[in-house]
Amino acid sequence: MSFNHLNRPSPTQVSDVTNRADQGFEDTIDRLADYLSYPAISCQPDNHLDVRRLAAKVREDVAFVGLDNARLLELDGALPVVAAEWLRLGPEVPTILIYGHLDIQPVEAHNWSSSPHTAVRRGDRLYARGTSDDMGGWVSHLAAIEAWIQTHGGLPCNVRLIIEGEEEIGSPNLERFMDAFPDAFEADVMLLTDCENPSVDVPGLTVSLRGLIEVELTCSALEADVHSGLWGGMLPDPAIALCQIISSLVDADGRLIAGRRPITEEMVATTRDVPIDDETIRVGARLVDGVSPLPTHGVPPGTWLWRQPSVTVLSTTLPAAGKEKNAIRKNASALLSVRLAPDQGPEEMLPAIEQAVAACPASKSVAVQLKQVKTFGEGWLYDAKGPAFDAADRAYQATWGSKLVRVGVGGSIPFVALFGRRFGDLPLILNGVLDPESTAHGPNESIHLGVFSKAIAANIHLYSELGAIDPKDL
Repeated sequence: MSFNHLNRPSPTQVSDVTNRADQGFEDTIDRLADYLSYPAISCQPDNHLDVRRLAAKVREDVAFVGLDNARLLELDGALPVVAAEWLRLGPEVPTILIYGHLDIQPVEAHNWSSSPHTAVRRGDRLYARGTSDDMGGWVSHLAAIEAWIQTHGGLPCNVRLIIEGEEEIGSPNLERFMDAFPDAFEADVMLLTDCENPSVDVPGLTVSLRGLIEVELTCSALEADVHSGLWGGMLPDPAIALCQIISSLVDADGRLIAGRRPITEEMVATTRDVPIDDETIRVGARLVDGVSPLPTHGVPPGTWLWRQPSVTVLSTTLPAAGKEKNAIRKNASALLSVRLAPDQGPEEMLPAIEQAVAACPASKSVAVQLKQVKTFGEGWLYDAKGPAFDAADRAYQATWGSKLVRVGVGGSIPFVALFGRRFGDLPLILNGVLDPESTAHGPNESIHLGVFSKAIAANIHLYSELGAIDPKDL
């Protein structure tokens, strides 16, 4: 059966699909576990063959569930992209593009409670690298598509599927794929499945991201190291000056001062109702006993996490244990990771840091150099309004019992900024299966199986809701 505007799925027909997905949920978990067994680590060349093997397996599976023209898109110097589509309803019905990525972060096996590439079920969570970032996200769509086709022989909207293999290295070739294969990305609505829910009970729609740059701060004073006994007390120590300057960049709580945005009513209003409290932060971030989150001073945590810049020390040249010597070192440097507010660019942040460094008294005693090393991702701030988002709210209300809560992500996701730049005139629905305890990029990454199940059901409803909209109204 094919659906269109005149033959929209009835509530009973949609319910039949969700029932089919429920019946096949254990099989879906098994499929996800199979994918998780591939160490598809894109940042490690030795694992590129694993990325390719997984891409080939996914191509076979998307063809098996009923999508058409399943294929691997290839470009020189790039890992492959899996593409497929189901376009049998014609241009009168919306086409949605589903994006996900199959590559994963590296692992440190000694920090894991179980093998990172073997899915292990403990309680209501499934543990393995890639469960929530991002295989659970796009597998939830694959399960929804399969349930529709198995139940009714077709989908209520047209679908394109894009599964990338380089997201964890910043999607360096994704725009090349967009240029080389524009038809594969042509759609009326885009569903980008790599984002977080504020809790396992409340679904999230991501509407902002922070940008990311790295800057190197170097303090120099001497042509060579000198004896600290002979000269200590009369020479500036670059290592101490470096620590003092870094300390001057943050307030008494440890939050970045340079480039900080004024706290506005809009920021507070958009983050006030998001269910993030000290306990959520303590559990999600794995704080040790006796350590508390930073004080909020009456500002919602989401404002600090999503709408304000922050700084982290990535590395320093300060001597490591075992490298001690009684000497004043000639220089010292630190690599700083600076998260930018969503509406903030490097051209604003770098001068703000330069000004703060120059204002620190320690900078007067040494020669200071500050330079931007890398830009990893642009910020993104989005106004999620219109028929597509109303449809998404209805779909999530029907399955989660709650509309999508507009949330931000404190991290930087380069592909989102790219989609925003290339397809900003289309509805971009950013959702996913992560929750505060997923520990993406860390040890014991996991997916909450209740969230996974509800994500599949929400996708089933979302296809029906979007398929009932005239493409000209999107």
